[in-house]
Amino acid sequence: MTVLAGSLPAAHPKAAGLTSDSPLIAAYEGRTPSHKPVWFMRQAGRSLPEYLVAREGTAMLDACLTPELASEITLQPVRRYGVDAAIFFSDIVVPMKIAGVGVQIAPGVGPVFDRPIRSMADVEALPDLGAPADRGEFDSGLDLIRQAVAMTVAELGTTPLIGFAGAPFTLAAYMVEGKPSRDHLAARELMFTAPDVWDALTIWTATAAGLFLRAQVMAGASAVQLFDSWAGSLSVEDYVAHCAPGSALALNHVADLPVPRVHFAASGGHLLPAMADAGATVLGVDYRTPLDEANTVLGGRFPLQGNINPARLPAPADVLEAHVADVLRRGSEAPGHVVNLGHGVPPHTNPDSLQRIVDYVHDNG
Repeated sequence: MTVLAGSLPAAHPKAAGLTSDSPLIAAYEGRTPSHKPVWFMRQAGRSLPEYLVAREGTAMLDACLTPELASEITLQPVRRYGVDAAIFFSDIVVPMKIAGVGVQIAPGVGPVFDRPIRSMADVEALPDLGAPADRGEFDSGLDLIRQAVAMTVAELGTTPLIGFAGAPFTLAAYMVEGKPSRDHLAARELMFTAPDVWDALTIWTATAAGLFLRAQVMAGASAVQLFDSWAGSLSVEDYVAHCAPGSALALNHVADLPVPRVHFAASGGHLLPAMADAGATVLGVDYRTPLDEANTVLGGRFPLQGNINPARLPAPADVLEAHVADVLRRGSEAPGHVVNLGHGVPPHTNPDSLQRIVDYVHDNG
């Protein structure tokens, strides 16, 4: 697999030294941070009253592709909570949208595609992302992402921005189903009945995700996270054969750049060693696998991120704090630990619960 050759622009926050010694980057790189860093997956979104005001009257994908609005939403939880990182506000289907694929976020449903992918002809009809000269519409769309990132890092100062993309398996699964699914059976069936079609589709989704990540990094993101919603449905054998190559290809798009690469898979505790082999430098751990066990499985080789159980967020303060303390204790065994949830913030979460976690981690981490 060819590694791209490149370096960060001189004005990049990490290259310029603004974020290189931040608690987040220090922990991601296995160094000792000034304090234990904490941020939350889906911290920018429906749980914040200010988000609902900002998004009012604007469709989800339109919000993601409006630089001023995407930047504002990204910054909101940093202002409110004092978290140690911003996560770029986006959606996993944004790379497909800007490439020209027909997709929308249906309220109460999720991503819905105009044309599900079921054959090689369907894959071949997708926009060409191969050579730079063939990426006209896609690269033009990425300019909106670059603008949003640049606006955001200008406001963040020493707080790092994390670039975000959905993992190729999850993207491909949505594209095969054409809409959200409980079990993604059609996608998993395609893996075995038409492996050439599946492989071609995951190469396309990996390229889209990888270019999306690289655009965010070159515009100012100091780390990236690849988020896999559905890989946990696979056995280790099937993950290695049909999923890991796509994740590796996506992460390879930023492997030449000096930024941490986080990989997270929901329900993916059994996949952690295989995920590590796909090119991540930090492993996200969901709430089902204790961090000390994850560290043991990984041989103590990787900084970890996680893994507060989102279902405990409404619990009484003493119950929640006891759980956070346990996560801190278990995470301390890893070479580095960034506190996070073991999945995303539920939309009905009381912001006070997240503030309680941030304060507790900063005081006791």
